[in-house]
Amino acid sequence: MRYEEFTIEGRNAVAEAFRAGRTIDKLFVLDGCQDGPVRTIIREAKKQDTLIQFVQKERLDQMSETGKHQGVIAYAAAYEYAEIEDMLHLARERGEDPFLFLLDGIEDPHNLGAIIRTANLAGAHGVIIPKRRASGLTATVAKASAGALNYTPVAKVTNLVKTIEELKEKGLWFVCADMGGETMYRLNLTGPIGLVIGGEGEGVGRLVKEKCDYVASIPMKGDIDSLNASVAAGVMAFEIVRQRMN
Repeated sequence: MRYEEFTIEGRNAVAEAFRAGRTIDKLFVLDGCQDGPVRTIIREAKKQDTLIQFVQKERLDQMSETGKHQGVIAYAAAYEYAEIEDMLHLARERGEDPFLFLLDGIEDPHNLGAIIRTANLAGAHGVIIPKRRASGLTATVAKASAGALNYTPVAKVTNLVKTIEELKEKGLWFVCADMGGETMYRLNLTGPIGLVIGGEGEGVGRLVKEKCDYVASIPMKGDIDSLNASVAAGVMAFEIVRQRMN
């Protein structure tokens, strides 16, 4: 199911979006605002585990497109999120070993879109992103994915470490891309696999990296020290594709 409207402003509109079951990625509320309608919206947001940010009026005024935010602005997801079970089901349907992307802190929507596009072309069964420190499925992401969001399921989870643990119990193993790892061409990357890609700057978080079975590096010859996250995802993903084809 697709959504066309991404920014929702005003108390009634935001309350209605929650009531209608829309997926709200983020809610911005005027700091210190305590009246009834706003409290109701905050309660709904907490129920749905939506990220809530309390901000000053200047910030809301800057974000507002209508000038009538009444102290609340919500960012709705452009697309519905999937469940991880949907991805495993897709793998079973295709008679393939599960192949999932897990993204740790990709905050740039262009990168997220590009990675979803890569995941689709590499035949991955889904992309998993965390609720915090990550871009949601905005219109920009949809555009950058070049249509891949219509075909590749994306799930949003509260805790990546816990998700990895649960997927390990289902037979998946995990490789993360990191400068300090073993050269990826020397690793056996076949079987049910999760590819973990970190965000620009910080890379894969320590706790997530500790849960990975392998740490793989991309051999590089140039003068700068790292690849863009979406390019790194592509290089690693297609090495996995190559090994799966043999």
